[in-house]
Amino acid sequence: MDKDIKEAVSPQGQDTAKVKSPDAPKTTKVRFRRKRMSKGERIADIVIFILLAIGAVIMVFPLIYMVATSFMTKNQILSGHLSIMPDPILIGKYSEVLGKGQFISGIINTLKVEVPLLLIGGFTSSLAAFAFAKMNFRGKNALFLALLATIMIPFAVTMIPQYVLFTKLHWTNSLAPLIIPGCFGNVSMIFFLRQNLFGIPGDLMDAAKLDGCSYFGCYWKIFLPLMKGAFGTQLMLWFMGIWNDYLAPTIFLRDEKLWTLQVVIRSFNSYYAIQSDYALIMAASVIAMLPTLILFFTFQRVIVESVAISGIK
Repeated sequence: MDKDIKEAVSPQGQDTAKVKSPDAPKTTKVRFRRKRMSKGERIADIVIFILLAIGAVIMVFPLIYMVATSFMTKNQILSGHLSIMPDPILIGKYSEVLGKGQFISGIINTLKVEVPLLLIGGFTSSLAAFAFAKMNFRGKNALFLALLATIMIPFAVTMIPQYVLFTKLHWTNSLAPLIIPGCFGNVSMIFFLRQNLFGIPGDLMDAAKLDGCSYFGCYWKIFLPLMKGAFGTQLMLWFMGIWNDYLAPTIFLRDEKLWTLQVVIRSFNSYYAIQSDYALIMAASVIAMLPTLILFFTFQRVIVESVAISGIK
């Protein structure tokens, strides 16, 4: 049976296409020529690739050296020779770090901050994003711009007023200053989720309201499941930020039993650097870095796509 199709075939790895032709039973070859790069463009691409590769090595080398140092002996670290190959390889510093109660206590305190913030703060942030994206009320845009403007205020500007306020509330030297403010929402999460919700048709909400669904029902049953990808991505990014937070716990926490993980590592640096036990400090840093690295590399594609899509919509 004859097929009235012209198949475009291009040798030498060129593109092919199929074109319907009612009056041409024979196969016709059509070539699509790709634009050839000029010599100058090829040279420019090579130069850019080399520069990016050098930049990548510069960025990754401290991480590699930190991991290598955690397996080195004290004499090799202090020898004055730059080396990334431990000789011999020692793994005892990792068990020594995990055997210290202060380090485990720091992880537990950090999780005490993480869990309520991600659960309560994530819920309030997504609810606020839904209100700004899908609900109409007076002053919505002005309120959102005012909320967005707070991102431009660095923490260094507000930390002294916050410290005075929390002292008067008797919250200092407790985990309350690290937990309670964040439970009211995260501005960055509100912004990105709002952008993501703009890509979801509002007709879904109109149809649900005709069926008698409330605003919260629309949020909970329709829009929250549809934005779960972006929501999960923002929760992971927030987790990384809380896990690596150092400045706020240093200001508000004085009792060693309440120190979070990054403050504990700071204390290790102050104490063991005097003894030149840099391998133990690096081992503690590697262990502290593992959760964020695992999360990022596991969900790297989802994170990048979610941030890109939220920025485009």
